[in-house]
Amino acid sequence: MTTLLTGFPGFLGTRLVARLLDDRADLRVVCLVEPRMASRAREVASGLPGGDRVEILEGDITDPKLGLSADRYAELAGEVVDVFHLAAVYDLAVGEEIARKVNIEGTRHVIAFCEQCPNLKRHNYVSTCYVAGLRNGLVLESELDQGQEFKNFYESTKFAAEVLVRESMDHVPTTVFRPGIVVGDSRTGETQKFDGPYFILRAISSFARYGLPLMKMGRADAPFNAVPVDFIIDALAVGSQIEETKGETLQLVDPQPLPAASLVELLSEVYAGRPPKLPTWLPSLELALSVKPIRAIVGGIPPESLRYLNHAVRYDGTRTAELLAPHGVSCPPFSSYVGAFVDFFRQHEHDPAYAPAH
Repeated sequence: MTTLLTGFPGFLGTRLVARLLDDRADLRVVCLVEPRMASRAREVASGLPGGDRVEILEGDITDPKLGLSADRYAELAGEVVDVFHLAAVYDLAVGEEIARKVNIEGTRHVIAFCEQCPNLKRHNYVSTCYVAGLRNGLVLESELDQGQEFKNFYESTKFAAEVLVRESMDHVPTTVFRPGIVVGDSRTGETQKFDGPYFILRAISSFARYGLPLMKMGRADAPFNAVPVDFIIDALAVGSQIEETKGETLQLVDPQPLPAASLVELLSEVYAGRPPKLPTWLPSLELALSVKPIRAIVGGIPPESLRYLNHAVRYDGTRTAELLAPHGVSCPPFSSYVGAFVDFFRQHEHDPAYAPAH
């Protein structure tokens, strides 16, 4: 039983490999890894229980043959029964060329590989809820192309990649997983980097340190769909094995997300013991954050991330709940794990290992 996985040793990829090894004693996992990450990947794999069943295979999804020799490509295709495609460029400020190369062409090449696997049971593709782009209101799991525009090249290229995946579904057994904004473990708070919503905590920490009023951020009518990593891993591990999920798109979301303004208030209270008081106007804040010294003062918030605090969109997860809840998989509310979320940040906020890449 051989599974091919891309995106190792990333945050999701590492946890997913550990879970798959634990669930299935007969499983062998081949992790396709960029050569520059191979040494780190082998180090991480060696530390996993069952890590001797992990092969680190140097390759490149941007190459039509995944950076492999013709013989190795054919050999691997004959062995693989499951594919988990997680690798992508997730940076909200990514340029178009690299985003297209990795997110679109990389996915195209993984699909082509799946088409060459005679024993393939499932292609498990990790997309994102944000393929919905600038749509407002309710976004259904069954929907994709609604003529929407996008906030950035991350969203537009993940959308184009999911279009390719959906087009392949008539001949490649596939499940699409669309996570919301992934945060740390709901039990321990553990995460890999303090990016995404952690920029809110960085701003709160910075303002509290200088004794300044905390900033109000986010709209009251803009749901902020944070989902803990353990829920995502549960959904991937279980959902990939359920026959009924074949051909489905699962939006891995909090069914009752906090409004962005309420989330900022909750984080302010838990971290600093006081509510935010300083009103902010989005255009002015975006302009201010484009200036590097000002951005540093407010915790390094990238201006691109502010739109996610002010976007009135809700992602439906009804079908996902129908399929996963009977197997014990559901998303906990943010309020139930905010303590672990903040505690882990507080313990590691000055550790450079958790600093965001940009």
